[in-house]
Amino acid sequence: MIDSFEKNPISIHENNKAAAKAVAAEIAALIREKAKKDQPCILGLATGSTPKTLYAELVRLHREEKLSFKNVITFNLDEYYPMQPDAKQSYHNFMHTHLFGHIDIDPKNIHIPDGTIDKSKIHAYGVEFDKQIELAGGIDLQVLGIGLNGHIGFNEPGASRNSITRLAALDNGTRLANAYEFDNISQVPRLSITMGISTILKAKRIVMMAFGASKAAIVHIAVEGQITDKVPASFLQEHTNCTYFLDEASAQELTRITSPWLTGEIEWTEKMIRKAVCTMAAEEKKPLLMLTRDDYYHAGLADLLEKHGTVSDINLKVFNGLRDTITGWPGGKPNEDVPRHPERRNPASKRVIIFSPHPDDDIISMGGTFNRLVQQGHDVHVGYQTSGNIAVSDEFVMRQIDFTVEFDNAFNIDKSRSAKIWEDALTFIKGKTPHQKDTQEIRDIKGMIRRTEARATCRYVGVKDQNIHFMNLPFYETGLIQKNPPTEADIQIHIDLIKKIKPHQIFAAGDFADPHGTHKVCFDVMLAALQRLKAANDESVKECRLWLYRGAWAEWEMWNIDMAIPMSPDQVLQKRNGIFIHQSQKDGVVFQGADSREFWQRAEDRNAGTADLFDQLGLPQYAALEAFMRFEY
Repeated sequence: MIDSFEKNPISIHENNKAAAKAVAAEIAALIREKAKKDQPCILGLATGSTPKTLYAELVRLHREEKLSFKNVITFNLDEYYPMQPDAKQSYHNFMHTHLFGHIDIDPKNIHIPDGTIDKSKIHAYGVEFDKQIELAGGIDLQVLGIGLNGHIGFNEPGASRNSITRLAALDNGTRLANAYEFDNISQVPRLSITMGISTILKAKRIVMMAFGASKAAIVHIAVEGQITDKVPASFLQEHTNCTYFLDEASAQELTRITSPWLTGEIEWTEKMIRKAVCTMAAEEKKPLLMLTRDDYYHAGLADLLEKHGTVSDINLKVFNGLRDTITGWPGGKPNEDVPRHPERRNPASKRVIIFSPHPDDDIISMGGTFNRLVQQGHDVHVGYQTSGNIAVSDEFVMRQIDFTVEFDNAFNIDKSRSAKIWEDALTFIKGKTPHQKDTQEIRDIKGMIRRTEARATCRYVGVKDQNIHFMNLPFYETGLIQKNPPTEADIQIHIDLIKKIKPHQIFAAGDFADPHGTHKVCFDVMLAALQRLKAANDESVKECRLWLYRGAWAEWEMWNIDMAIPMSPDQVLQKRNGIFIHQSQKDGVVFQGADSREFWQRAEDRNAGTADLFDQLGLPQYAALEAFMRFEY
């Protein structure tokens, strides 16, 4: 019964690489099977961030396992309109950069919608595009991704089930989600040429790929909801051979994950009980201690009552469990033995590392806790994992250089060097094209800006200068949005810092919804370092606990919270002022994502929201709560 609510088959994998590898293996098997029969293999291909890992694996299979694409014919889903094929943001460029330029496909077999065709001829062009697919024998396997609003290809909400390849308007949310490819939202095209839903559904096999927590809600709606043109992906329920390939994050809203007690027998762990009861309380809009037997039966939790006691006993157990997560002592409460306290009391003064993927994630996501750890006498270190230099606007750079020139003039300092930097930077920025890589000099300046802001924040909190560590992980330093894969060097930098400090606590970002995946890469290399040290029985991690924070993009679910740090209104304001120190990130975030709020607003809303959830469940009322999950490594 585990998949009883799902109207398409679902394949859930540990991460996007594992899911992409499974899809690539299926594609490779199909290509080889067709080649043995001397038949062409017709593939429908998608673009965007989702299929990048798939294409990387297909390239690897070609290079290392001799997978040939000579018998492959491809048809791409869509292209911006208007768009020149050689433009950096074009899907022609995307496909050649990520796949076609690295395999042995015949260029004549590549079909990508033409973003330069005269608008008056697009209807006829779309009819001809679909005819070419039919003449080739029809698409054997179509790869899809899903938009945050449920679009497939560029078939936005409202698209007809019977639509063919055509000109289509882009939803503003889609344009906003894709704005990172352009200098600003105004440059994102408002139109596209896209395969229609009818065209897509004619494929013999459809593979839908969705990765990351941001896709979880729409995946749930598309797979378990009703078929509607408001969610174009829901039309895939009609297809007899369509499978969703998900990572764990994108699957988290499926009923089998959110309410597994509705899908069959489950193991009632402490966290599962908390999850079930908190979910029920939220749906019934009742405090935990007011839940009744009828509420349990209505929520499908009769099995829980049968196996774990009375309603009052379970209510009280969940209430006490959540209450015990709340503490004003994130490093443990010294000189007092508190039963079920989230942290150990000894040693009273702990060595702590806060790993911050970007130079402001520490203050944004755990600024209140950060401040308490310092105030309560712990030896707090901060490891800034990346420079964050691509998230500084050119205008802010020019402002800083202008100040330097003024400073030199005011104090009669030899200004020849700063004046030359100003002149070179101004010339470069004026002639800069969208997504052009900054010069090394400008990247260095942007990195300096973020380092000075991070230092100022640490000093504001009270961290000693020698406890501020700029790690500058090599994977990040490409100067472009696209990063390099992490290497041994990234892991070793973490190992060296951990061995140097020998922490009792590590706080790390567990929020993997940032648009370009930096948080996830930073977490993976940090975890690899910890696991290696643990496997080697290294003294540096023998007493170390790992706590994960969120806040910049999402917050922990109630049942996953192992420690909650309360904040008064004054402490909320103090945290806000700490975030404001990062002036380069104020009044307009370079990589905004779909959330239009500034980071200080997001953080305050999420912290207040967590406090409200506790309050609604009948627990003490606070202005805000920062939440953490204990991670066993």
